[in-house]
Amino acid sequence: MLFAHGLANPLDFQVPAGERNRAFVVEQVGRIRIVRGGAVLGTPYLDVSSLTSAGGERGLLGLAFHPRYVENGRFYVNYTDRRGDTHISEFRASPPSADTVDPATERQVLFVSQPFANHNGGGLAFGNDGMLYAGLGDGGSAGDPSRNGQNLGTALGKMLRIDVDRGAPFAVPSDNPFVATAGAFPLVWAYGLRNPWRFAFDRATGDFYIADVGQNLFEEVDVALAPRRGGENYGWNVMEGMHCFQPASGCNQAGLTLPVVEYTHTQGACSITGGVVYRGCRLPGYAGTYFYGDYCAAFIRSFRMLNGQAVDQRDWTAVLGRNISAITSFGMDDEGEVYIVDQQGEVYKVVPAS
Repeated sequence: MLFAHGLANPLDFQVPAGERNRAFVVEQVGRIRIVRGGAVLGTPYLDVSSLTSAGGERGLLGLAFHPRYVENGRFYVNYTDRRGDTHISEFRASPPSADTVDPATERQVLFVSQPFANHNGGGLAFGNDGMLYAGLGDGGSAGDPSRNGQNLGTALGKMLRIDVDRGAPFAVPSDNPFVATAGAFPLVWAYGLRNPWRFAFDRATGDFYIADVGQNLFEEVDVALAPRRGGENYGWNVMEGMHCFQPASGCNQAGLTLPVVEYTHTQGACSITGGVVYRGCRLPGYAGTYFYGDYCAAFIRSFRMLNGQAVDQRDWTAVLGRNISAITSFGMDDEGEVYIVDQQGEVYKVVPAS
Protein backbone atom coordinates (compact mmCIF):
# COMPACT_ATOMS: atom_id res chain seq x y z
CA MET A 1 0.00 0.00 0.00
CA LEU A 2 1.37 3.42 -0.95
CA PHE A 3 1.97 5.29 2.31
CA ALA A 4 3.67 8.48 1.11
CA HIS A 5 5.15 9.95 -2.06
CA GLY A 6 6.85 13.09 -3.34
CA LEU A 7 9.99 12.71 -1.23
CA ALA A 8 13.47 13.64 -2.50
CA ASN A 9 15.80 10.62 -2.55
CA PRO A 10 14.48 9.09 0.69
CA LEU A 11 16.97 6.84 2.46
CA ASP A 12 15.56 5.96 5.87
CA PHE A 13 12.22 5.58 7.68
CA GLN A 14 11.84 5.76 11.44
CA VAL A 15 9.06 6.05 14.02
CA PRO A 16 9.91 6.79 17.68
CA ALA A 17 8.68 4.43 20.37
CA GLY A 18 5.28 5.61 21.56
CA GLU A 19 4.61 7.74 18.46
CA ARG A 20 1.31 6.87 16.75
CA ASN A 21 0.62 9.86 14.46
CA ARG A 22 3.91 10.70 12.75
CA ALA A 23 6.51 8.89 10.67
CA PHE A 24 9.90 10.40 9.83
CA VAL A 25 11.67 9.99 6.49
CA VAL A 26 15.30 10.92 5.83
CA GLU A 27 16.05 12.65 2.52
CA GLN A 28 19.62 12.31 1.27
CA VAL A 29 19.87 16.04 0.55
CA GLY A 30 19.89 16.75 4.28
CA ARG A 31 16.28 16.94 5.37
CA ILE A 32 14.02 14.88 7.60
CA ARG A 33 10.35 15.01 6.61
CA ILE A 34 7.28 14.17 8.67
CA VAL A 35 4.51 12.04 7.21
CA ARG A 36 1.18 12.50 8.95
CA GLY A 37 -2.07 11.00 7.71
CA GLY A 38 -0.42 9.95 4.45
CA ALA A 39 0.74 13.50 3.65
CA VAL A 40 4.29 14.83 3.70
CA LEU A 41 4.38 18.05 5.72
CA GLY A 42 5.66 21.04 3.79
CA THR A 43 8.18 22.23 6.36
CA PRO A 44 11.05 19.83 7.10
CA TYR A 45 11.34 18.46 10.61
CA LEU A 46 15.09 19.06 10.40
CA ASP A 47 17.10 20.71 7.61
CA VAL A 48 20.88 20.29 7.67
CA SER A 49 21.32 20.54 3.91
CA SER A 50 23.80 23.39 4.41
CA LEU A 51 26.07 21.05 6.40
CA THR A 52 26.16 18.04 4.12
CA SER A 53 27.32 16.99 0.69
CA ALA A 54 24.66 14.87 -0.99
CA GLY A 55 25.18 12.48 -3.87
CA GLY A 56 26.50 9.00 -4.47
CA GLU A 57 26.95 7.43 -1.04
CA ARG A 58 27.14 10.77 0.77
CA GLY A 59 24.51 12.93 2.43
CA LEU A 60 22.14 12.53 5.36
CA LEU A 61 22.25 8.76 5.70
CA GLY A 62 20.64 7.54 8.92
CA LEU A 63 18.35 8.41 11.82
CA ALA A 64 17.64 6.89 15.23
CA PHE A 65 15.32 8.18 17.93
CA HIS A 66 16.30 7.85 21.56
CA PRO A 67 14.23 5.12 23.27
CA ARG A 68 12.75 7.85 25.50
CA TYR A 69 12.25 10.36 22.70
CA VAL A 70 8.65 11.08 23.70
CA GLU A 71 10.08 12.33 27.02
CA ASN A 72 13.43 13.90 26.09
CA GLY A 73 13.08 14.81 22.38
CA ARG A 74 16.56 13.47 21.55
CA PHE A 75 17.42 11.88 18.22
CA TYR A 76 20.61 11.05 16.32
CA VAL A 77 21.64 11.40 12.70
CA ASN A 78 24.54 10.16 10.60
CA TYR A 79 25.65 12.50 7.82
CA THR A 80 28.71 13.31 5.74
CA ASP A 81 29.86 16.91 5.81
CA ARG A 82 30.88 18.96 2.78
CA ARG A 83 34.33 17.37 2.83
CA GLY A 84 32.78 13.89 2.96
CA ASP A 85 33.67 13.05 6.56
CA THR A 86 31.20 11.32 8.90
CA HIS A 87 29.37 13.08 11.72
CA ILE A 88 27.12 11.32 14.20
CA SER A 89 25.20 14.06 15.97
CA GLU A 90 22.43 14.51 18.49
CA PHE A 91 19.56 16.96 17.98
CA ARG A 92 16.75 17.80 20.36
CA ALA A 93 13.07 18.53 19.68
CA SER A 94 11.52 20.87 22.23
CA PRO A 95 8.88 19.84 23.04
CA PRO A 96 9.16 16.28 21.69
CA SER A 97 5.83 16.79 19.91
CA ALA A 98 7.27 19.69 17.87
CA ASP A 99 7.11 19.34 14.09
CA THR A 100 10.32 21.34 13.52
CA VAL A 101 13.74 21.18 15.15
CA ASP A 102 16.34 23.95 15.32
CA PRO A 103 19.60 22.79 13.65
CA ALA A 104 21.44 24.82 16.28
CA THR A 105 20.60 22.13 18.85
CA GLU A 106 23.24 19.89 17.23
CA ARG A 107 25.66 18.22 19.62
CA GLN A 108 28.36 16.23 17.85
CA VAL A 109 28.78 12.75 19.28
CA LEU A 110 31.43 11.34 16.95
CA PHE A 111 33.53 12.47 13.98
CA VAL A 112 35.24 10.00 11.64
CA SER A 113 37.48 11.06 8.76
CA GLN A 114 36.64 9.29 5.48
CA PRO A 115 39.49 8.56 3.04
CA PHE A 116 37.24 7.96 0.02
CA ALA A 117 33.78 9.02 -1.14
CA ASN A 118 32.11 5.61 -0.81
CA HIS A 119 31.45 2.98 1.87
CA ASN A 120 30.37 5.47 4.50
CA GLY A 121 27.87 3.10 6.10
CA GLY A 122 25.26 5.35 7.64
CA GLY A 123 22.88 3.23 9.68
CA LEU A 124 22.01 4.01 13.29
CA ALA A 125 19.88 2.02 15.73
CA PHE A 126 19.33 1.70 19.44
CA GLY A 127 19.70 -1.83 20.72
CA ASN A 128 17.47 -3.47 23.28
CA ASP A 129 20.24 -2.58 25.76
CA GLY A 130 19.66 1.16 25.24
CA MET A 131 23.01 1.70 23.50
CA LEU A 132 23.39 3.47 20.16
CA TYR A 133 24.86 1.31 17.39
CA ALA A 134 26.47 2.91 14.34
CA GLY A 135 27.58 1.14 11.18
CA LEU A 136 30.66 2.45 9.37
CA GLY A 137 32.01 1.14 6.09
CA ASP A 138 35.64 0.29 5.41
CA GLY A 139 36.49 3.78 4.14
CA GLY A 140 35.97 3.07 0.48
CA SER A 141 37.75 2.39 -2.76
CA ALA A 142 37.76 -1.24 -3.89
CA GLY A 143 38.86 -4.24 -1.89
CA ASP A 144 39.61 -2.34 1.34
CA PRO A 145 43.14 -1.22 0.32
CA SER A 146 44.02 -0.11 3.87
CA ARG A 147 42.60 -3.32 5.39
CA ASN A 148 40.45 -1.29 7.75
CA GLY A 149 37.95 -4.09 8.16
CA GLN A 150 40.50 -6.22 10.03
CA ASN A 151 42.16 -3.33 11.90
CA LEU A 152 40.74 -2.92 15.40
CA GLY A 153 42.48 0.44 15.71
CA THR A 154 40.07 2.27 13.41
CA ALA A 155 36.32 2.92 13.41
CA LEU A 156 36.16 2.09 9.71
CA GLY A 157 34.71 -1.28 8.73
CA LYS A 158 33.06 -1.65 12.11
CA MET A 159 29.87 -1.74 14.09
CA LEU A 160 30.23 0.75 16.94
CA ARG A 161 28.40 0.71 20.29
CA ILE A 162 28.02 4.04 22.08
CA ASP A 163 26.52 5.11 25.40
CA VAL A 164 24.90 8.48 24.68
CA ASP A 165 23.28 8.79 28.11
CA ARG A 166 26.53 9.25 30.03
CA GLY A 167 29.68 11.25 29.39
CA ALA A 168 30.31 14.21 27.14
CA PRO A 169 29.70 13.72 24.31
CA PHE A 170 29.44 9.97 25.03
CA ALA A 171 30.75 7.22 27.26
CA VAL A 172 32.45 4.01 26.21
CA PRO A 173 30.33 1.10 27.48
CA SER A 174 32.44 -0.82 29.97
CA ASP A 175 31.34 -4.13 28.46
CA ASN A 176 32.36 -3.32 24.89
CA PRO A 177 34.46 -6.29 23.78
CA PHE A 178 37.74 -4.51 23.00
CA VAL A 179 37.99 -1.91 25.78
CA ALA A 180 40.94 -3.78 27.29
CA THR A 181 42.65 -4.55 23.95
CA ALA A 182 45.75 -2.44 23.43
CA GLY A 183 45.46 -0.18 20.38
CA ALA A 184 41.81 -1.00 19.71
CA PHE A 185 39.22 1.71 19.14
CA PRO A 186 37.11 1.23 22.28
CA LEU A 187 33.71 1.77 20.65
CA VAL A 188 34.14 -1.26 18.36
CA TRP A 189 31.41 -3.86 18.87
CA ALA A 190 32.06 -6.02 15.78
CA TYR A 191 34.46 -5.83 12.86
CA GLY A 192 35.25 -7.29 9.45
CA LEU A 193 32.47 -5.32 7.73
CA ARG A 194 32.62 -3.74 4.28
CA ASN A 195 29.61 -1.41 4.27
CA PRO A 196 26.91 -2.10 6.88
CA TRP A 197 24.47 0.33 5.30
CA ARG A 198 21.38 -0.99 7.07
CA PHE A 199 20.93 -3.14 10.18
CA ALA A 200 18.23 -3.81 12.76
CA PHE A 201 17.46 -5.42 16.09
CA ASP A 202 14.61 -7.84 16.65
CA ARG A 203 12.47 -5.95 19.16
CA ALA A 204 11.30 -9.16 20.80
CA THR A 205 14.55 -11.10 21.13
CA GLY A 206 17.39 -8.59 20.77
CA ASP A 207 18.90 -10.58 17.89
CA PHE A 208 21.05 -8.33 15.68
CA TYR A 209 20.73 -8.47 11.86
CA ILE A 210 23.46 -6.76 9.82
CA ALA A 211 23.23 -6.53 6.03
CA ASP A 212 26.74 -6.04 4.62
CA VAL A 213 27.16 -4.80 1.06
CA GLY A 214 29.58 -6.95 -0.94
CA GLN A 215 32.37 -6.17 -3.38
CA ASN A 216 32.10 -8.01 -6.70
CA LEU A 217 30.10 -11.19 -6.24
CA PHE A 218 28.24 -11.68 -2.95
CA GLU A 219 25.86 -9.85 -0.61
CA GLU A 220 25.34 -11.09 2.93
CA VAL A 221 23.25 -10.99 6.10
CA ASP A 222 25.07 -11.52 9.39
CA VAL A 223 23.12 -12.35 12.54
CA ALA A 224 24.28 -12.15 16.16
CA LEU A 225 21.80 -14.03 18.31
CA ALA A 226 21.09 -12.62 21.77
CA PRO A 227 22.66 -12.73 24.29
CA ARG A 228 25.92 -12.62 22.27
CA ARG A 229 28.11 -9.86 23.68
CA GLY A 230 29.91 -8.60 20.59
CA GLY A 231 33.43 -9.14 19.33
CA GLU A 232 32.42 -10.92 16.12
CA ASN A 233 34.72 -10.76 13.09
CA TYR A 234 32.48 -10.96 10.03
CA GLY A 235 35.39 -11.61 7.71
CA TRP A 236 35.90 -8.68 5.33
CA ASN A 237 38.33 -8.40 3.53
CA VAL A 238 39.52 -11.94 4.12
CA MET A 239 36.15 -13.13 2.83
CA GLU A 240 33.25 -11.84 0.77
CA GLY A 241 30.14 -13.65 1.90
CA MET A 242 31.09 -17.28 2.52
CA HIS A 243 33.97 -17.18 0.02
CA CYS A 244 37.64 -16.29 0.21
CA PHE A 245 38.42 -12.82 -1.12
CA GLN A 246 42.00 -12.05 -0.16
CA PRO A 247 43.57 -14.43 -0.92
CA ALA A 248 41.09 -15.81 -3.44
CA SER A 249 41.50 -19.34 -2.10
CA GLY A 250 42.86 -21.00 0.99
CA CYS A 251 42.09 -18.06 3.28
CA ASN A 252 42.31 -18.51 7.04
CA GLN A 253 38.73 -18.66 8.35
CA ALA A 254 39.63 -19.31 11.98
CA GLY A 255 37.68 -17.05 14.31
CA LEU A 256 35.41 -15.66 11.60
CA THR A 257 31.62 -15.48 11.90
CA LEU A 258 30.13 -16.35 8.52
CA PRO A 259 26.82 -14.98 7.21
CA VAL A 260 23.57 -16.85 7.63
CA VAL A 261 22.41 -15.82 4.14
CA GLU A 262 24.24 -14.74 1.00
CA TYR A 263 23.24 -14.14 -2.60
CA THR A 264 25.15 -13.52 -5.82
CA HIS A 265 25.28 -10.60 -8.23
CA THR A 266 23.06 -12.32 -10.77
CA GLN A 267 19.81 -11.17 -12.32
CA GLY A 268 20.74 -7.54 -11.73
CA ALA A 269 21.49 -7.74 -8.00
CA CYS A 270 24.31 -5.54 -6.71
CA SER A 271 23.74 -4.08 -3.23
CA ILE A 272 21.81 -5.49 -0.29
CA THR A 273 19.38 -3.25 1.57
CA GLY A 274 19.03 -4.52 5.10
CA GLY A 275 15.59 -4.83 6.54
CA VAL A 276 13.64 -5.39 9.73
CA VAL A 277 12.18 -8.24 11.76
CA TYR A 278 8.39 -8.23 11.63
CA ARG A 279 6.71 -7.84 15.03
CA GLY A 280 3.32 -6.45 14.04
CA CYS A 281 -0.20 -7.80 14.47
CA ARG A 282 -1.64 -7.63 10.96
CA LEU A 283 0.45 -10.55 9.63
CA PRO A 284 0.71 -12.84 12.67
CA GLY A 285 2.03 -15.77 10.67
CA TYR A 286 5.22 -13.83 9.94
CA ALA A 287 6.22 -12.83 13.45
CA GLY A 288 10.00 -13.07 13.69
CA THR A 289 10.49 -12.98 9.92
CA TYR A 290 13.32 -10.79 8.61
CA PHE A 291 12.55 -8.89 5.40
CA TYR A 292 15.32 -7.44 3.21
CA GLY A 293 15.90 -6.38 -0.40
CA ASP A 294 18.39 -5.41 -3.09
CA TYR A 295 18.87 -1.85 -4.33
CA CYS A 296 19.53 -2.75 -7.98
CA ALA A 297 17.36 -5.82 -8.49
CA ALA A 298 14.57 -4.39 -6.27
CA PHE A 299 13.68 -7.85 -5.02
CA ILE A 300 12.16 -8.40 -1.57
CA ARG A 301 13.04 -11.57 0.33
CA SER A 302 12.69 -12.96 3.81
CA PHE A 303 13.83 -15.65 6.21
CA ARG A 304 13.57 -16.44 9.89
CA MET A 305 16.11 -17.82 12.32
CA LEU A 306 15.67 -21.27 13.88
CA ASN A 307 18.38 -22.93 15.97
CA GLY A 308 20.99 -20.56 14.55
CA GLN A 309 20.06 -21.23 10.92
CA ALA A 310 18.15 -19.23 8.32
CA VAL A 311 14.97 -21.11 7.37
CA ASP A 312 11.78 -20.43 5.41
CA GLN A 313 13.60 -18.35 2.80
CA ARG A 314 11.05 -16.74 0.49
CA ASP A 315 10.91 -14.25 -2.38
CA TRP A 316 8.12 -11.68 -2.12
CA THR A 317 8.92 -9.58 -5.17
CA ALA A 318 5.91 -10.68 -7.19
CA VAL A 319 3.62 -9.88 -4.27
CA LEU A 320 5.17 -6.75 -2.76
CA GLY A 321 7.59 -5.32 -5.29
CA ARG A 322 5.60 -4.68 -8.44
CA ASN A 323 5.76 -0.89 -8.11
CA ILE A 324 8.98 -0.62 -6.12
CA SER A 325 12.45 0.13 -7.47
CA ALA A 326 15.80 1.17 -5.98
CA ILE A 327 14.99 0.02 -2.43
CA THR A 328 16.95 2.14 0.06
CA SER A 329 15.46 1.14 3.40
CA PHE A 330 12.95 -0.85 5.39
CA GLY A 331 11.33 0.56 8.50
CA MET A 332 8.81 -0.23 11.22
CA ASP A 333 6.22 1.79 13.05
CA ASP A 334 5.54 1.61 16.77
CA GLU A 335 3.15 -1.30 16.21
CA GLY A 336 5.79 -3.38 14.39
CA GLU A 337 4.33 -3.06 10.89
CA VAL A 338 6.81 -2.91 7.99
CA TYR A 339 7.46 -0.12 5.48
CA ILE A 340 9.60 -0.10 2.33
CA VAL A 341 11.35 3.01 1.00
CA ASP A 342 12.49 3.47 -2.59
CA GLN A 343 14.70 6.17 -4.04
CA GLN A 344 11.98 7.28 -6.43
CA GLY A 345 10.40 9.17 -3.53
CA GLU A 346 7.87 6.64 -2.27
CA VAL A 347 7.17 4.78 0.95
CA TYR A 348 5.02 1.64 0.94
CA LYS A 349 3.38 -0.09 3.89
CA VAL A 350 3.15 -3.89 3.92
CA VAL A 351 -0.47 -4.87 4.59
CA PRO A 352 -2.50 -8.09 4.23
CA ALA A 353 -3.87 -8.79 0.77
CA SER A 354 -7.42 -7.51 0.45
